Amino acid sequence: MSTNLNFKIPDSQPIYPISVAAKLLGISIHTVRMYEKEGLILPNKSEGNQRLYSKIDLERIMCIRRTINEDKISIAGIRGILSLIPCWELMKCEQTPETCSALTESKQPCWIAKKKSNICSDKDCKTCEVYINLGNCNTIKDKIIELTSHFKKL
Repeated sequence: MSTNLNFKIPDSQPIYPISVAAKLLGISIHTVRMYEKEGLILPNKSEGNQRLYSKIDLERIMCIRRTINEDKISIAGIRGILSLIPCWELMKCEQTPETCSALTESKQPCWIAKKKSNICSDKDCKTCEVYINLGNCNTIKDKIIELTSHFKKL
């Protein structure tokens, strides 16, 4: 009996356990965990607390690897670059940049710097537009160019 499974799994669906993700990426499990510890990735977890990664997560990790290996930017440097992304602009936030603790009190991406005093404190960062849409190296560059050209007009 032949079954034709003709369905597409969404790129955002977390289906890869950490061992499979590491193997697909050609890196160690330790490296994947280190990126999580450093706040560069936010894996989903199963009911059994197993880390699960989506295709988007894998693309984010490949971007991190390219940035480290080809551009020679450290993990701290990557965090610094990600911290420059104006999340308040992307989220059309009512808070001004001057009053957002994720911006004013941190040199880390907003999903790491999440504080009780900012508007995103009760949100799940894994589902946030800022985290999801900026997982690709080209998207990050394009968004920074777009936003900086917007600020030049002001």
